[in-house]
Amino acid sequence: MIQVNNLSKTYNNGVKVLNITNLDIPKGQSFGLVGNNGAGKTTFFSLLLDLIQPSTGFIKNNSIQVNLSEAWKPFTAAFIDESFLIGYLTAEEYFYFIGDLRNQNKADVDALLAKHEEFFNGEILKSKKYLRDLSKGNMKKVGIIAALIGNPEVVIFDEPFANLDPTTVNRLKKIIKELSENPEVTVLVSSHDLVHTVEVCNRIVALNKGEIVKDIETSPETLKELEAFFAV
Repeated sequence: MIQVNNLSKTYNNGVKVLNITNLDIPKGQSFGLVGNNGAGKTTFFSLLLDLIQPSTGFIKNNSIQVNLSEAWKPFTAAFIDESFLIGYLTAEEYFYFIGDLRNQNKADVDALLAKHEEFFNGEILKSKKYLRDLSKGNMKKVGIIAALIGNPEVVIFDEPFANLDPTTVNRLKKIIKELSENPEVTVLVSSHDLVHTVEVCNRIVALNKGEIVKDIETSPETLKELEAFFAV
C-alpha cells in the first residue's frame, strides 16, 4: 500500500532529520511508529501527506507518488494536530464540512457520530462551542473522528493518545483496533507511548535520528524489547 524509496529530508541548516532507504507498509497493516522527540516521526507523516517536500526520494500511496499527484487524497485521511481543524466552526459544522468533501451526506455523518458518541463523552456534540474554544483533548477527539468520515483506506494518526484522559485513551484504542480488523484499511500511528502503540499495532518501526533502528512484528516480547532499546 505504502512504499518508501530513498526518502530523506534535510532542512536549510543542513541537518538531515529523516533518512529511510526502503520501507513497505502492506495494505491492511496496523503500523506503529515510535521514537524520541526529533526522531523524525512527524516529518515522515508530513511527507506522506505532502505537507512538506522530500529532499530526496519519494513515497507512494497505492502506487501514487504523493508529491506528484493528488489522486491518493480521496482514500487517505489523517489527524496530525489541531491545525487540521477550522477553529471558527462548531464540531457539527466541521464534521459536515469534511463529509461534504468526502461525498458523505448529513445522514452518513450523523450515523458515524452516533457510533462514536461514547468517545465524545457528552462534551462536544450540541455544545455549540467553536472548535477553537475546546480543550486540546476535545479538539483531538474531533480530529480523530473526522478522519474516519468516508471510510478511508489509509488512516494516519500522529500522537493520538496525547492530551487524552485514561478512559478516552481506552476508547481510542478500541477504535483503532476495530479499524485494524478491516483488511481493506491501513492504519498508521505514531506515538511516544510504547505501551499503547504495541497494543494497537501489529508492526512497530522505531526511528532514531531519522533512521529506522527497529522493524518488528508485534509479539508478547515487543514491549520489553522496545523499552530496553530506549532505556540505553
